[in-house]
Amino acid sequence: MLTELTIRNFAIIDELKVHFSEGLNIITGETGAGKSIIINALALIMGDRASADLIRTGEDAAQVEAVFDLHKKQKTQEILARWGIKEKEEIVVKRIISRSGKSRAYINGEAVTASQLSLLGEELLNICGQHEHQLLLNEQNHITILDAYANLGDLIGDYGQLFHRVNELEDEIRSQEEIRKRRAEMRELLDFQYREIEEVAPQLGEDERLLEERRVLTNAQRLKELAFDLYEELYGGDGSILEKLGRLRRAVEEIKKIDGHFQKKPDEVESVYYQLEEIAHYARSYGQSLDINTHRLSEVEERLEKLNRLKKKYGGSIEAVLARKDEIARELADNANLEEELEKKRKEWEDKYRELELLSRQISDRRQEAARHLEEELAGELCSLMMEKAQFKVDLRETALNRLGRDNVSFLFTANPGEELKPLHKVASGGELSRLMLALKKVLADRGFAGTIIFDEVDSGIGGATAEVVGEKIEEVAYYNQVICITHLPQIARFAHRHLRVEKKVSDGKTVTSISDLDEVERREELARMLGGREISTITLEHATELLATKARKGGSYAEEGQG
Repeated sequence: MLTELTIRNFAIIDELKVHFSEGLNIITGETGAGKSIIINALALIMGDRASADLIRTGEDAAQVEAVFDLHKKQKTQEILARWGIKEKEEIVVKRIISRSGKSRAYINGEAVTASQLSLLGEELLNICGQHEHQLLLNEQNHITILDAYANLGDLIGDYGQLFHRVNELEDEIRSQEEIRKRRAEMRELLDFQYREIEEVAPQLGEDERLLEERRVLTNAQRLKELAFDLYEELYGGDGSILEKLGRLRRAVEEIKKIDGHFQKKPDEVESVYYQLEEIAHYARSYGQSLDINTHRLSEVEERLEKLNRLKKKYGGSIEAVLARKDEIARELADNANLEEELEKKRKEWEDKYRELELLSRQISDRRQEAARHLEEELAGELCSLMMEKAQFKVDLRETALNRLGRDNVSFLFTANPGEELKPLHKVASGGELSRLMLALKKVLADRGFAGTIIFDEVDSGIGGATAEVVGEKIEEVAYYNQVICITHLPQIARFAHRHLRVEKKVSDGKTVTSISDLDEVERREELARMLGGREISTITLEHATELLATKARKGGSYAEEGQG
């Protein structure tokens, strides 16, 4: 419920604070006093586009602030909790517009976006004016109205989640089928590549070992010659190094015997002798072990060629070849897993689609039943609104499954007997739309369709007895919802539970708009003004008194009885 609205530097308003109560809040005032500005301010609170043109002349910024009581508004509190805004029994929504045209929005001091305001506004306020008439004329909104009447919110929510999952599965299946198709085209190549690597069976470091072996095999004859030459020079031939070392060792012994101060010992020469002797024997053994094996060389060359071919195709190294082999193995395994996963998703899609069809049928049945009840209720409401001959029909046609079910919903209407029922936008006048909208609000009022309902221009195209009935209907809507109604008709204004008057004055060369809460005496004077214009006569005062007395005789405040 809207409890307070504060407007600063907005249009012709300097500063205005309005308090609202439960039930029916009526706002009256002369044309141009600023009543519509209040509606425009509330539209900003609902997230409407901001414009610097709305700022009062000479000011840098405009501000609108609204306070709402969230008692029994569980969904609103859930939205705030989702945004990380602390839950309270009331919230303060603020909108600030700067000269640059930019605006800032806050909820309980937390910055929010205009789209967030719009989402929250749908839960808090419902402005019924020319804009909503356009919404009513748009057939796309008719299914939403019917679903609200049928209390299908939870069922539509479940259906929407299921519909989203079915579409999600269709996308996943389509994507996986494309992957499977591409993989099937690649399967033969992958099998060939895996077999090619598997048949060669490369080992880490194998190419380096083979290159070393090839060098040895290629140079075997030269290595054998070098080894035997080394043996001969060290040990085997006449005048070999070891023979000379033997003589040198004996020379050291003789010197040592003669001169004990000689620093070198025979053992040192002997040590070198034995080391060279070991080298000589190793060189001979090595030379003897070398085999000039042309067959093995061919094998090595062939193996290296196979390895090089794999390396060239799969990454340049044995490591890369083996990594590619593992990758191919995973892809081949994934193909098998993909088939299994695809089959699971197809099964899930079939199950979900059956659920979706069943749920869509349940929704469609509920809509069919609700449509007949809505037609009956609206017939009674339109009759009481002096439209006895009017006919209203909900036309349901089956269509392909979509996010809202399997139904196409269209409201058909005619105000004149004998005329064919046609879509609203083709036959309804402004006054007829106003009354039809009021009738819809009446039948939807107890279904939580909106928190605070604002009627702007609901009296368009009506007067006299019809206006009185419209006033009664608005009061009935106020039984379930807080209602704010701007009107020019005293027959409607007399039903107010709280009557606010907007006035415009010029002070110090500036236009100033004010709003006042009327007591009973002031209400009678305001109704008299609305009846007779600026000059309030005894007759208009008596008529105003009679209007208020008639309301009192009918039982007083209908809303207070319902909301108390």
